[in-house]
Amino acid sequence: MIVTAVERQRRRVKVFIDGRFALAVGLELAVERDIRPGRSLTNEDLSALAEAEARRRALEFALRLLSYRPRSEREIRDRLKRRWFSRPVINGTVDRLRELGYVDDAAFARYWAESRQALRPQSGRLLAVELRRQGVDKETVLQATADISEEDAAYEAAARRLKALRGLERQPFRERLGRFLTRRGFAYDVARRTIERCWAELEDRRPDNSAK
Repeated sequence: MIVTAVERQRRRVKVFIDGRFALAVGLELAVERDIRPGRSLTNEDLSALAEAEARRRALEFALRLLSYRPRSEREIRDRLKRRWFSRPVINGTVDRLRELGYVDDAAFARYWAESRQALRPQSGRLLAVELRRQGVDKETVLQATADISEEDAAYEAAARRLKALRGLERQPFRERLGRFLTRRGFAYDVARRTIERCWAELEDRRPDNSAK
């Protein structure tokens, strides 16, 4: 088989063999493999080229995902699978990401826990469920959530909700804040103490300091 034409398209090239389009590969890979008109290729050469291109595209896609935020290994594998990459290509890509230090479930779990508590405080139990769904193992999840104070997290979550609840009487206040904290995964006792704390603080701020 003879390479009869190579058409460049930005960072990729279209390779034609015996006058017919065969495949498209990255520009760097084409240069590395010396893909040029007149070059003779065997079936094995073509298969190896296609495999190398798949690995290149898989790594490029994974790095693009990681440029937005850290990902768990499971998430990377799932996203690559949805792009129809083969299992060997996926395994090789994940191995390469580990070598580069870009895939680390312990670091991902810490990031997830810290960002969640900063942006959307919730219970350690709910956070653990989220991490397990991301494919993080139980021991790593326990380490990432060990320092979370349920009381502090519940109060932080509730404090961000108080503006919308200001002006309510005691019972509607308790019910609405209670449902909110339950959705965030907090246990009944933690939610109850948080509600009473928030209500007391609101009462202290009232001009006449009178309970409703």
